[in-house]
Amino acid sequence: MRGWQVERRKRTRHLIELGGLVAKAGIVELTNDDRAIIYGALLWVATKLQSHEGEHARSLWAAKGKQAFDAEWHEDQRSQRR
Repeated sequence: MRGWQVERRKRTRHLIELGGLVAKAGIVELTNDDRAIIYGALLWVATKLQSHEGEHARSLWAAKGKQAFDAEWHEDQRSQRR
């Protein structure tokens, strides 16, 4: 496989994973799949991260995301034991 094909597949997988996070967070349902709302929210997040509060927001959001991933992992473990 050519180098550009490998890179394209990596990029495609990365974009799919990011879209999965949007869906996993419930954003699609909460916005009624309104792309303008989703894009606007992401732009707001980007602006927040670039502001003087960016580091604080980054640490809060990282902790919340890690907590959610951990809770999901623990739930998956419980489901597998049943």
